[in-house]
Amino acid sequence: MGSQSVSSKPYELIPFPKESPKLERPAGHAKFHADRLHGTLFLTLTVQTAVHVSTGFLALGSDVGVRGIPLLKTMTTTPDQKLKIQGSSLKGAIRAMYEAITNSTLAVITNKYRSQIPPDRHPCRKKEQLCPASRVFGALDWQGLVEFSDAIAVSAGSSGGSLPALYRPRPDQRRAYFQNGKAAGRKFYYAQTEALDAGNGGTPTQQAAKKTVFKTQIHFKNLTSAELGTLLTVLGQDPNHPMLLKLGGGKPVGLGSIQITIDKIERPANLKDRYSSYVAPASDILEGETLKAFIQKQIKATQGYILPGQLKQLSSILNPTALRKPPSGVY
Repeated sequence: MGSQSVSSKPYELIPFPKESPKLERPAGHAKFHADRLHGTLFLTLTVQTAVHVSTGFLALGSDVGVRGIPLLKTMTTTPDQKLKIQGSSLKGAIRAMYEAITNSTLAVITNKYRSQIPPDRHPCRKKEQLCPASRVFGALDWQGLVEFSDAIAVSAGSSGGSLPALYRPRPDQRRAYFQNGKAAGRKFYYAQTEALDAGNGGTPTQQAAKKTVFKTQIHFKNLTSAELGTLLTVLGQDPNHPMLLKLGGGKPVGLGSIQITIDKIERPANLKDRYSSYVAPASDILEGETLKAFIQKQIKATQGYILPGQLKQLSSILNPTALRKPPSGVY
């Protein structure tokens, strides 16, 4: 690779806010607060560029339904061979976006770079004093107010692809990562037009091909309108700031773009009645124009909660109508 040119970096760093995060006590789990929002988001995830969320295991292609590849890195599947994206993977990717557009700390840092992370961006350590993202998604000793289910493909089958070789991250060799000796911000890869395939020169992987459709749910409780509106914004529901989700391996070379659609929202009007029955009454289900109006109401409530500059920058990076080409050279 030494004689090949190095492509421009397919990512941007979203800067940390200048003001420190405002740490507050979370709503708690002991009861459903009448002045907060509870319910379930029903989501459709449509793959825009191939997705690979690795299990870390190798398997014969014939054993996972991928013909023509003797041995490959696998994704998680259901017993009937449907691809599955773990809820924990979805939660991590969505939380990173939520952190970036609110004044929040980082969720995790490594000891190697601890001294280079601004002190006010270190993860929350006291469950009574949490940043916006930690109150919603969780922190040390705090479970959070949202629960992610695994996303299951609606049909059986998967495809195979070849993941190009990538360099490891090299923050110590790139000045853009740091300002005055401290980390400059959060790193996000661009949404790209296609996923590169390395053919015989790459790593064989099991993938969810373009247009694969997954279904999943996010359960929420005790959220404010601003918190739910921010979650909906991150899920790409703000028409002024559309965004794709980037997930899994190979993000630098175009993999991992997912379009999210909200099919419906279940919002119980009477929690006692709801939990006395297995089936939600029709009046608790928001669909069509009612659903659109509800979503826009929550997004409107995010004014003063979401950071406008960071939102504009994140939307620019992940905008589905302004896709970039993946790097053609060495990355």
